[in-house]
Amino acid sequence: MLDPRLFRADLENVKKQLDRRSFTFDTAAFEALENKRKTVQIRTQELQNERNKSSKSIGQAKAKGEDIQPLLDQVQNYADQLKASEIELAQIQQEMTTLMSAMPNLLDEVVPEGKDEEDNVEISRWGDIPEFSFQPKDHVDLGESLGLDFEVAAKITSARFAVLKGSLARLQRAIIQFMLDTHTDEHGYCETYVPFLVNADSLYGTGQLPKFADDLFKVSHDPDFYLIPTAEVPVTNIVRDVIVSAKDMPLKFVCHTPCFRSEAGAYGRDVRGMIRQHQFEKVELVQIVSAEESVKAHEALTSHAENILKQLKLPYRKVLLCAGDTGFSASKTYDLEVWLPGQEKYREISSCSNFKDFQARRMQARWRNPETGKPELVHTVNGSGLAAGRTLIAIMENYQDEQGRVQVPEVLKPYMGNVDLI
Repeated sequence: MLDPRLFRADLENVKKQLDRRSFTFDTAAFEALENKRKTVQIRTQELQNERNKSSKSIGQAKAKGEDIQPLLDQVQNYADQLKASEIELAQIQQEMTTLMSAMPNLLDEVVPEGKDEEDNVEISRWGDIPEFSFQPKDHVDLGESLGLDFEVAAKITSARFAVLKGSLARLQRAIIQFMLDTHTDEHGYCETYVPFLVNADSLYGTGQLPKFADDLFKVSHDPDFYLIPTAEVPVTNIVRDVIVSAKDMPLKFVCHTPCFRSEAGAYGRDVRGMIRQHQFEKVELVQIVSAEESVKAHEALTSHAENILKQLKLPYRKVLLCAGDTGFSASKTYDLEVWLPGQEKYREISSCSNFKDFQARRMQARWRNPETGKPELVHTVNGSGLAAGRTLIAIMENYQDEQGRVQVPEVLKPYMGNVDLI
């Protein structure tokens, strides 16, 4: 959620910033609601003062032996008016909260203009695109003989699910274990296990609710439970309603979970294979930092995700998302896109975002600044380190041979019983 002080200090600038996202912000309606809030709040404060003064008068009148009934009636009248005014003020404040909850984060000034992914800006590339002496297959065709089964998954559940068997299932497990070991041993993250079900407050805190309700799987028998769309939700909410001690900052978490997304509105896109599924595995990186450290933390976290790709020797590029492609809660996002020979294009394998204090304000996540002794909102940073299923796809397609076998990357061999090929 945005800082309410921004609206009071420079409403037109907020509108200008939201325009970059093509978000329609009716400043006239907001100003009318804000003026109404001020009027009712002033009236509420005045009624509180009048009630308090009248209450004191009762004691003084009693001491003088005067008739206090008129004063009692007056206090009751003020109390009735005050209650009505407080209810009206609470309703206005709730209306403003609902309005502001639907507003996306303000973009970092370095985020380029643009409408969609076509306007994203490439920052760098790493690795050489592999050359094959044969026509490379995509992961679907490769997977037929390696243990990737979509028909069985569709029988068990429905489309957009997959079954992995044998060496392919082990390879995905190896990928996840390698990522967790690298992020904990080399990058200093604390491995964390979290529930795969969260409540509505947690999803509100990280910005999935109310805007993205249709993209979530809701548990029907318990209306407050949802399957997690990403580990970002439970891990970031660890600090909801918490004041973190300065000595514990920064907090760095790594977490492996399954992720569940209904992909509402995404049908017709990436329907072939494992690119876009309802259930997938992901290793998530989350950092909780001070405002002064969030820019540096964002760059560091992105480099940690890049390091996984480099160690796996997978060619990739880093792009800075434009205004129209940056997510609702993010202020700035880098996407890492891995090369897929089967598609002959780069595809997203990680999104690394700086949310600044947007999520923290919704969660009331703070830390105590030792210089002032006062609580301040933290900044949150997160990203995939990496999406395990897409990493599996990238390895299959980049490490394939003409016989349809897949070479095991060197760093994964210790996790695969030192086999060279699957």
